[in-house]
Order: sequence, then C-alpha cells, then structure tokens
Amino acid sequence: MTRLHASELCQAYNRRYIFKGVNLEVTPETPTVILGANGSGKSTLLKTLAGALMPFEGSVSLTIDGLEVEELHARIALAAPYLELIEEYTLREFLSFCSELRPWKSGWDNEKIIQLAYLEEAADRELKYFSSGMKQRVRLVFAALADTPVLLLDEPTSNLDRKGIDWYVKLMDEHRKNRIVIVASNENQEEYYFCDQQLRIEDYK
Repeated sequence: MTRLHASELCQAYNRRYIFKGVNLEVTPETPTVILGANGSGKSTLLKTLAGALMPFEGSVSLTIDGLEVEELHARIALAAPYLELIEEYTLREFLSFCSELRPWKSGWDNEKIIQLAYLEEAADRELKYFSSGMKQRVRLVFAALADTPVLLLDEPTSNLDRKGIDWYVKLMDEHRKNRIVIVASNENQEEYYFCDQQLRIEDYK
C-alpha cells in the first residue's frame, strides 16, 4: 500500500505560523484537495508535502509496500503555475530533459506526450514563445505522465481556457489512477472534482 502521511506539520515565516498542526493521510483511494484563498498558505503546504520545503515542525513520510521512502522528492511530480520552465529549450528538448529527471510512465515517450498536449505544431519552438496556457499544459503533462506514485497539483487550471479545462479533466480521468493525488485550489471545483477528502488551510492557523 502507498501512503503519504503528515504528522503535526507546521510551517512558519519570520517566527509567525503559516499553518500548524496539520495531520493528513492520503492514499490512492483518497485523493485530497487543500482549499484556501490566495495567500492562505496552501501552496506552502503543498511544497512542504513535496519535500521542496523543510517543515518548521512535524514530519512528512511516504510509505510504499510497507517501506518508508528516504528521498521523498524523487517520488513526487508537481505541477504549479509558478514552476519555471527552461524557456531557451524547445518543447522537444525540454521533454527530453524532463524524462531524465522523471522517467515517463510505461508506454509513453516524448512524441506521444507532445500529441497528448496538442502541441505538435509547437514542438520545435522555444518555450519562451509559448502562451501562458501552453506552458501550463506542458507543466501538467510532465507531472501527469511522470512515473511517480505521488502527483501534486497547485491550481492546475490556472491560465487554461474552457477547452484547456476540459482537456485537464480528461487528463486526470486517465492518469490519476493508482497514484496519491493532492490538489491545492481556491474553491475551483473543476480542479478537484475527483477528490474525496478535503483539508481547509484556514482550520490550521
């Protein structure tokens, strides 16, 4: 069984708590959403769960088949609008780079992922020329197709138009199964339509 567990998790900045006392357990059967307004700390909590930030207090652990994973960050894929892309790379170059960091799920390669994102015509264009919506699709396919047991999504429909949101829903329907999935959202239900468990960041102030 795969399980992500947070115990008495606290994060602080300038000696002030951003959140405190978070206890959370997530499995592939309990996709979870972290709800909160902009600036409430939900992104900070997601980064802490991802291992990108050390907790001020408490702990985060990932257990796979009864064994605790030591390098948490290596087993997690994160998509967020604030994650910078290497904009001097073309899409093909960037996906090749990504596949070295996180191998793709079985049966997938760079060309199939380009097609999945509907970016065939832009495959040899540098990312700095992509629109904000195109960049968000790149972030989402990288995370969704990475062969990791944990998928974290921070406001995943940011910069997506109606067609892009429909594409995101289909992407999640096909690629969230058998993984731990946590979404951070400011009440946009289309981002977390599949989540069975909720955590409101305001309850941990």
